[in-house]
Amino acid sequence: MPAQFRAEKDSVNNNRPLNRWDWIRYGPFLAQIVVTRRCNLSCAYCSEYDKTSAPIPFQDLTTRFNKLRELKTWAVCLTGGEPTLHPQLPKLVANLKSLGIRRRLIITNGYLLNRRLIEALNESGLTDLQISIDGINPTETTVKTLNPLRKKLSLLSKHACFKVMISGVIGSAPPSEALEVVKFAKSNGFIPRILLIHDEKGQLDLNEEELNTYREVKKMIKSRFEDADEYRENLIQKGVSPFNCRAGSRYLYVDEFGKVHWCYHTLNAFSKDLLDYSLQDLKDQFYTHKACNETCTLGCVRTASVYDQWRKQIDK
Repeated sequence: MPAQFRAEKDSVNNNRPLNRWDWIRYGPFLAQIVVTRRCNLSCAYCSEYDKTSAPIPFQDLTTRFNKLRELKTWAVCLTGGEPTLHPQLPKLVANLKSLGIRRRLIITNGYLLNRRLIEALNESGLTDLQISIDGINPTETTVKTLNPLRKKLSLLSKHACFKVMISGVIGSAPPSEALEVVKFAKSNGFIPRILLIHDEKGQLDLNEEELNTYREVKKMIKSRFEDADEYRENLIQKGVSPFNCRAGSRYLYVDEFGKVHWCYHTLNAFSKDLLDYSLQDLKDQFYTHKACNETCTLGCVRTASVYDQWRKQIDK
C-alpha cells in the first residue's frame, strides 16, 4: 500500500466536513441520483427500470441532496427510470439550485415533456437536459425514436432556456438512423452526441456497419465529440481501454434506496448508504482499483476520472 494512502487511512480526522482542498483531491464531480425507478417505456435493451415503483419521497431526496452538497458535489444528474414521472421534479431541481449545485441535469426519454413542464424546469434552474434517441421509427426493441418525439423536441427548441443534448444511438436500430438523428440535432440547434449501445454488463458488441457509422458521426460532430482519452476507439480496436476509475469518489451513483455504488452495472461490487458517506469513503474509493475498468463503456465515469489519471490506485 502506498505510504500516502496508508497515512490517509490512519488519519483520525477523515470524517470531518470536506474543505476545498479535500474536494480538489477527492471530491465528486458528478453524482447521478435515481428519483424514481419506474419508467413509462419498456425498451428491450434497458435494465434500469420497473413498472411498479413509486417516486422517491421528496423529503428523502432533499436529504440526499443536502448530503451531496456536504460532499461538495459539483454536478447532480436526476435519473431513473424516467425522472419526469416524479410529480415534484421542478421542485427537486430548484432545491439543487438553492443548495448551490453548479450543474443540474436531467436524463429523460422525452415522452412526458410538455410546455408547462419545460417552463417549470426553466424557472427551477435546470441547466442541462439529455435525451437519447434510438432511431427514426418505433421497433420491437424501442419506441424512443425520432418521429414520435418530434413535437416534444419542437417544444424544447422553442421554449427551453437550458441546454438540450440529443444523442443518436448506434446499436438499437439501423445505423443510418443514428446518423439522421445527429443531423436532426445539429439542424435544430441542439447539442449533438453519439452513444453506443452496451449490454447489461456494460460491454460493446457492434458490427462493421455500426462501427463505420460511428466514425462518420464522429467526423460530423468534430469538436463537440466528447470521448475521454479516445476510450471508444481503443475498445473498438483493441478490446480494452484501461484507466484509473474514480467511481465512488469523482463519480457517485446513488440508487433509489440512497445507496452509493460505483455505477449501475456494479451494484453488487460496492454499496454504502449515502448519508453515512465521508471523506474517508471518497479517499478509499478514489484509490480502489476496479477490475472492470479495462472494458468500461460508461462515458460519464471515464470523463469524471480523466483529471486524475496520473494518480495511482491499488488492489485491496
